Amino acid sequence: MNEYLALFALFAIGSVAGFLNVMAGGGSTLTLPALIFLGLDSALANGTNRVAIFIQNIFAIISFQQEKFAQFKISLKMALVTLPGAIVGALAAIHISDQWFQKILAMIMIGIIITLVIPKSQKKFVAEGKNYNPWLVYPALVGIGFYGGFVQAGVGFLIMATLHHLMRFNLIHVNMHKVFIIALFTVPALIVFWCTGNVDWVYGLILAAGNSLGGWWAAKVSVKKGENIIRVVLLVAILIMALKLLKVF
Repeated sequence: MNEYLALFALFAIGSVAGFLNVMAGGGSTLTLPALIFLGLDSALANGTNRVAIFIQNIFAIISFQQEKFAQFKISLKMALVTLPGAIVGALAAIHISDQWFQKILAMIMIGIIITLVIPKSQKKFVAEGKNYNPWLVYPALVGIGFYGGFVQAGVGFLIMATLHHLMRFNLIHVNMHKVFIIALFTVPALIVFWCTGNVDWVYGLILAAGNSLGGWWAAKVSVKKGENIIRVVLLVAILIMALKLLKVF
């Protein structure tokens, strides 16, 4: 593939991924395979993707704030709990083989496909974070940090499940807190990948530009429009990429 065409494709994929990440989740199931298909090994792709994730969520935080959705004190409290897990997860990720990483990533994508086709009740998206059990929430956040540090792909869905089902936030507040949490725990994970030489800054910044554009608009739209079509596109795309990673064809 021509180098400029590859960079344009990466920007375009990043725009879709950024929109998906903020609206729901799963954008990294597009960007990670794309980086691997461009020739990066698993650890390098994983680290490079963190550049885009971090910048994307900074733009999304600003966009949510402009829309008068910001609860930084609550977001920070939850985000800090994820940090230890994120550091351990990132350290684990750089020591896993390419073969095992791609198999794990493929299995994660198939798992996300299953969650996408399961009907979701909208009745539960009503409250705003009250009457939760910290003995359930805090271990869940530590686990989310580990998963996010390890692979990132699909971590948005885990955060949404935790904040929605365990903390009873409505969906708009879930997304608002989600982008802050991911932005913060991405910092130590990115530092680990950077210090071990697992960041391609050219690909990372091109991808970040796309992710940021998509994330900015997704924060404006949030969950109000277009989610069903996006989920269908994501379903088909990640199924194909999962099958390719599993070498089915």
